[in-house]
Amino acid sequence: MRFLFLNHPCNMFNWDGTETKIPFPVPKLIGVENQIPPRCIHQLTCTKPDPSPYPWDFCIPTQPNKLQGPYDSSKTQLVLRISSLPLDEFWNHPSMDDQTQSSPEKNSDETVEIDLSSTVLDLTSFQLHDLTSVEIPPTLTELDLTANRLSSLDPRISHLSNLTKLSFRQNLIDDAAVEPISRWDSLSGLEELVLRDNKLTKIPDASIFKKLLNFDVSFNEITSLHGLSKVSNTLKELYVSKNEVPKIEEIDHFHNLGILELGSNRLRVMENLQNLSNLEELWLGRNRIKAVDLCGLKCIKKISLQSNRLTSMKGFEDCVALEELYLSHNGISKMEGLSTLVNLKVLDVSSNKLTSVDDIQSLPRLEDLWLNDNQIESLESIAEAVAGSRETLITIYLEKNPCAKSSNYFTTLKNNFPNIQQIDSNILA
Repeated sequence: MRFLFLNHPCNMFNWDGTETKIPFPVPKLIGVENQIPPRCIHQLTCTKPDPSPYPWDFCIPTQPNKLQGPYDSSKTQLVLRISSLPLDEFWNHPSMDDQTQSSPEKNSDETVEIDLSSTVLDLTSFQLHDLTSVEIPPTLTELDLTANRLSSLDPRISHLSNLTKLSFRQNLIDDAAVEPISRWDSLSGLEELVLRDNKLTKIPDASIFKKLLNFDVSFNEITSLHGLSKVSNTLKELYVSKNEVPKIEEIDHFHNLGILELGSNRLRVMENLQNLSNLEELWLGRNRIKAVDLCGLKCIKKISLQSNRLTSMKGFEDCVALEELYLSHNGISKMEGLSTLVNLKVLDVSSNKLTSVDDIQSLPRLEDLWLNDNQIESLESIAEAVAGSRETLITIYLEKNPCAKSSNYFTTLKNNFPNIQQIDSNILA
């Protein structure tokens, strides 16, 4: 029996190696620090896409041995947040013995056979130190080198004039090694560049890529956003999570940006967002932000400010398009500024200092409400506080509140919310 470890009240889901059946809606999953190596992931079958609401998401597609992220709503796949179990503990866990034995490392000295007419080349987890054993087809449109041991860029890649997607994720590439891409004129049509989880300390010069749509430099050691001003204004998705960035800057020209991910950095202030008129998702979890300032943006649909230093919820009043709001693990003592968010479907204010539920009485579309790990006393007041969502609410978390100790806890909630499907980690029949 294999297990997929998750930081969840159930602790783990049984996994038979070929199919995992997880009840919907997916229980709330909390916390991630490390990536699970791709070879740990086999195959996951799910009945519908159900994105997890966090900036550290990873996708487990139905294609075996492929770990991707963040969530792509165009693909039918389930998104789970992998636990923060350290990798050495993960690999040494008895449940992983049969997986590690059945997945021997590939010998990087062996010649890799490639179909030279192919347009897609996926060398994920080949443990390659370089590409000398690989013949690279000149017709490639996609090249994935995820989870290898590359410390330099093969100059042959610079001649792949049809390339639109290029991933160096999870390698050993540093600033000096990535510098040649600034002269890769033949790749000017590149649309996706992934340098996630390497050894970068600064934003690489990507100015040569005039059609770039997706740029990912997360999980590095980048200390500043200097250099983003050279990135094409065609950009739609920017990922710079898990770095050491102290300030939001050089993003004014990204008028087409739809997703901005800056979670797990050293940000203290929300600033310089006013020109991002098409921004729909803003992920700023695990920073040091004390106050909400959306700089006048009104089109955002998803916002995460989890694990910051907020003490107030004020600042979201004009975000009438907002559908998902994540504010867990802050110091908020009062729910306010929410009554205008009529499109809100998901609200997470767990692990704060709330003593009551307020300002969401008139929200007609709320489906998921996470209030666990607070100081809410009255169970009877919940129904009135969420009256506008009585028919739409399907998931509610109230565990680890005084009110959850009531003897009629489950009965009261089921009676008040006729369409409820999940109470805390309990899936209702």
